Amino acid sequence: MTADVSSPGHTVTQVTTTDPADAATAMTRMAAVIDAHDWYGLADLLHEDFTVRFVHTGETFDRDAWVQLNADYPGFERLTLEDCVGSGDRAVGRCHVTGRVDGEAQEFEVASFVTVKDGLIVELTEVWADVDATPPPGTRPTA
Repeated sequence: MTADVSSPGHTVTQVTTTDPADAATAMTRMAAVIDAHDWYGLADLLHEDFTVRFVHTGETFDRDAWVQLNADYPGFERLTLEDCVGSGDRAVGRCHVTGRVDGEAQEFEVASFVTVKDGLIVELTEVWADVDATPPPGTRPTA
């Protein structure tokens, strides 16, 4: 199976796999449609029982609310899947996210853990972090 995802101004991404229900494939396709700002395509990848949990804020969202959150997120520009490891119905991906707030570039990293059911993403857990954060004083060895 080959997935072809594109929209105006965004790169076409192709994913080739022999198993369309594989979680790593689902993760790769999810990253591609988010990067393409294809919110209808995103909804199509999510199971009707989908839930997402943001570990860093404690929030949870259902399928429609999470798609809407992504579609309405201010300043979002790009999401690049940097790494993906999966086995069967579970996968984890690490993404780099860029955007602009008040004209200033913003960068984030997100670790996303997916579970698939019936070939669709049914569960997602995400952990977000700012890029270039400064570690708290006294938490690193001194030279």
